[in-house]
Amino acid sequence: MRLLFLTFLAVALCGCQLIYKLPTRQGNVIEQKQLDQLQTGMTRDQVKFLLGTPLSASPLSPNRWDYTGYYKNPRGAVFNRKVTLFFEGDALARMEGIQLAASEATEKPDLKTIKAEEKKEQLETERAAEKTDTGIIITPK
Repeated sequence: MRLLFLTFLAVALCGCQLIYKLPTRQGNVIEQKQLDQLQTGMTRDQVKFLLGTPLSASPLSPNRWDYTGYYKNPRGAVFNRKVTLFFEGDALARMEGIQLAASEATEKPDLKTIKAEEKKEQLETERAAEKTDTGIIITPK
């Protein structure tokens, strides 16, 4: 009887997703602050220092490096990013996939943006709670 109860309990907990799932990260870790530092004319060594070893560098086309990143958080949201860099000789000539689309940028903000928004929200709630003589609340810019 206990075994049947424990089996039922385990199945119920799995169905409710109360069991922690690990985030899945594959490929290169690509952050926008690193991509913002890329400039045309940089050498291969400088690019490799910033972004790491490319995931795909074909010996048949040595002038193209592909950085691919995949992340799936425990809630199931999936984020993909592909950056392609083209070289002429030893200098970076062209970049594709450097800028995030506007919808992706709002879905996955960086930690600095999240902290700034939390601080701003906290400051606004504190000022709204303060008593004022005129009844007018002035919010900072």
